[in-house]
Amino acid sequence: MSRRMILALIAILLPFASAATPVAIPAAVDLATAYPHLRGLPLWRIAGVDPARVRGWLKGPVAMVARDAAGRVVDRTGVQTGGVIDALFATDAPLGVGFADGRPTLALWAPTARAVRLHLFDGPSGAAHNVLAMTGDAATGVWHITGERDWNRRYYLYEVEVFVPATGRVETNLVTDPYSLSLAADSARSQIVDLADADTKPAGWDRIARVLPEAPEDRVFYELHVRDFSIADRSVAAAHRGGYLGFADPRSAGMRRLRALARSGLSDVHLLPTYDCATIAERARDRREPGDLSDLPPDSDRQQAAVEAAHAKDGFNWCYDPWHYLVPEGSYATDPDGIARIREFRRMVAALADAGLGTVLDVVFNHTTASGQHPRSVLDRIVPGYYHRLDDKGAVTTSTCCANTASERRMMERLMIDAMVVWARDYKVAGFRFDLMGHHGRDTILRARDRLARLTLAKDGVDGARLYIYGEGWNFGEVADDARFVQATQRHMGAGTGVGTFNDRLRDALRGGGPADHGATLVRTQGFASGLFTAPNAARPADDAARVAALAAADQVRAGLAASLSDYRLVLADGTTRAARELDYHGAPFGYVSDPQETINYAEAHDNHTLFDSNAYKLPPGITAAERVRWQNIATSVILLAQGVPFIHAGQERLRSKSLDRNSFDSGDWFNLLDADARDNGWARGLPPRVENGEDWPIAGPLLADPRLRVDAGDIARAQAHLHELLKIRRASPLLRLRTGAQVRAQVHFEGAGVERQPGLIVMALGDSARPDMVVTINASREARSVPAPAGARYTLHRVQRASDDAVLRSATWRTGRFEVPALTTAIWVARPARSGRIAVR
Repeated sequence: MSRRMILALIAILLPFASAATPVAIPAAVDLATAYPHLRGLPLWRIAGVDPARVRGWLKGPVAMVARDAAGRVVDRTGVQTGGVIDALFATDAPLGVGFADGRPTLALWAPTARAVRLHLFDGPSGAAHNVLAMTGDAATGVWHITGERDWNRRYYLYEVEVFVPATGRVETNLVTDPYSLSLAADSARSQIVDLADADTKPAGWDRIARVLPEAPEDRVFYELHVRDFSIADRSVAAAHRGGYLGFADPRSAGMRRLRALARSGLSDVHLLPTYDCATIAERARDRREPGDLSDLPPDSDRQQAAVEAAHAKDGFNWCYDPWHYLVPEGSYATDPDGIARIREFRRMVAALADAGLGTVLDVVFNHTTASGQHPRSVLDRIVPGYYHRLDDKGAVTTSTCCANTASERRMMERLMIDAMVVWARDYKVAGFRFDLMGHHGRDTILRARDRLARLTLAKDGVDGARLYIYGEGWNFGEVADDARFVQATQRHMGAGTGVGTFNDRLRDALRGGGPADHGATLVRTQGFASGLFTAPNAARPADDAARVAALAAADQVRAGLAASLSDYRLVLADGTTRAARELDYHGAPFGYVSDPQETINYAEAHDNHTLFDSNAYKLPPGITAAERVRWQNIATSVILLAQGVPFIHAGQERLRSKSLDRNSFDSGDWFNLLDADARDNGWARGLPPRVENGEDWPIAGPLLADPRLRVDAGDIARAQAHLHELLKIRRASPLLRLRTGAQVRAQVHFEGAGVERQPGLIVMALGDSARPDMVVTINASREARSVPAPAGARYTLHRVQRASDDAVLRSATWRTGRFEVPALTTAIWVARPARSGRIAVR
């Protein structure tokens, strides 16, 4: 008997669809459709077994044994029971802590447990106040207990007696509640709390009912890490730096900058994970930082060594290691024990709302920090083998880095959706960004969207129908190519779902290469906004091959400006006309969406090199700091002017550098500097950490030591001004925020198409093709360009750009029949009113 039979054994128990009576046994083909990864394996069925008997099996070891003709055991294997647990026990019964008439009821879903007891504590530490038996419901697998009014704010743990296949014995686990709403420091205990209590809310919380933008295309996201935002901001009270209350002072430098961005057109702050995570000590006294490293040389390896020595104890981590999904992270609160984290998180949301900004949460439901009997495992110690995705040998899959969850399981999907409802309803967030969304099913994401849509401003304080969902639609791992279900990947979410996915196609066309590039490849792979052909470096000369590549990159950027619509047709550099889906992106179609809201356009995000650092590798080192600013601005221009939803990484507008660190998730405050005063962009703070960047050190060291790559406060100010100008233009111009694929196809046109095209030049016309209302000219070259203008209209530089602090941009002119565009400049032209009195869009 093959060990792969462990998969096939799922089929044995599937016939039981209800708790009362067995149902007809589905045909093997139906099982293979429901579980695609079982195709090709033998499928067995057991008929006529009472469901009550199956429930008994699930509370102990379940195995399949093969015997020979003489009855001797020749092989045996374990059984994956997730399917039958779903069939018998999946429920909508209330879970977690609920209140009725002031009395709390605690409910835990533990269908395979033999017994569950509640350990009730008076405080976050100290001995148990009481140990109480809980009552189990055989039909749902839910264990519950109703307490007294004075239980509110007490702490608790569940004692779960359950058979654990991995250990082969019954274990007694003392574990927190997966539906915890509040916790003691370092997740030591869950806390009973009513989120409706007045002291969990900042002043005015119940009056917040923010109207969200009408359409996703009206939104612009600014990706920010809570600690980054204020840890280096001296205008914030010391006790509040790096935490939720770093957003609470409207006079702080950081909040002044966010309010200014909101006035210009920013709609939302996207926060890196803020739920309870496992890798930060939540009490300040338990943390240690590497100290001041500013006296070390710019290319020294001592900074990264000091950061590495402290990383396990410092206060910095991106928190992509979830522990409890419904609780704010305690290290960002002034007191990690109890409700302070709830009140202060809400105060942060309120402060952002007061600044005119929504709060979008980065959620990581695709994995948990740990599984099995690990002390930081919660789900698996309650229902062993259920919540995580298993391979054909029964091991937990880890393709996402940690223990992959199985959201195809009904109660894991429910936990995910319930958590989103809590964050939307009780914390009034404006949307969700899914980490590694392709590891979930398309239908799971759509069910989450539809459940959120039931929230209303009148009842819940949030308009659920306008909450926006987007995520990483990458296709890899054990679920790749729809191996287990139809995934929430770019391919499927860009097919009319209205859910956004990150557009790596446009990112790579702008930056060049891909995020996995190292060494010479990293330098050689220039892109449209990093000098391909137009600013050759030593590794990529301006030869015929580079010219062809530059024209192809420009074709891709054009397709990206048209929202990467799969059916958008454009004339390519070779003179042929093709749909964007026919452009190749590493064997996949470049154009992949049907609606603009399905593409998140970005050039930089929290992971991989920042745009400034990527360009430090790719641009020739001898160019001026002013030119570096202009190259960065070219990429930012494309992101803000493309149809779809723009996404800006915090500090992109400040030329943010991480000293060439490609993965700064655990690189401390030193390499993640976000200077509130906008004087230091973070460049040349030492060689980046060896673990992720060591093979690039031979190239990185000379760059960090080269003074020509430094920028000053004036350079940073120019980049900031550029983003503000683009935000204002986008907000004022409906033509830059088209809402349907049909509108994009009808109103977005490209001039100068075909073989006569000049490398680094894009001319995009918006509106009527015969007399465009707006023309965007992007000159990604070091030479001024004279560009034919549409006939029959007179144009002027956009009013925002006429007032720009960029003197080079202000020198752009329209003369009858031509646009004169300076080097490394994005100029936006609007048609003057026609003699008929028609008013152009400005």
